[in-house]
Amino acid sequence: MITLNHYLVLSAALFVMGFAGVVLRRNALVIFMSIELMLNAVNLSFVAFSRQFGNLDGQLASFFVIVLAAAEAAIGLAIIVLVFRRRATVQTTALNTLRDATNAS
Repeated sequence: MITLNHYLVLSAALFVMGFAGVVLRRNALVIFMSIELMLNAVNLSFVAFSRQFGNLDGQLASFFVIVLAAAEAAIGLAIIVLVFRRRATVQTTALNTLRDATNAS
């Protein structure tokens, strides 16, 4: 029998992996995927608590997080593509300023 503790341990493990990806990695795409992993871990917790307590509040909150993640994905990927076109890299260590060095006065 799978209990609430199993879901919470899995959710915590996913969240820690996502947090580690955000803190330790330097590639913008990997950081972006790690943030998505963290959001999915929170969704798992919401749905697990919703199932445990027998109401739909957690599932409703999870739905809003999914909508937020979709909007973040659209905007975030667009920004990453524009930065790659301008700088030819998505490494965060190379992106220390938003101003383009070639157009500096």
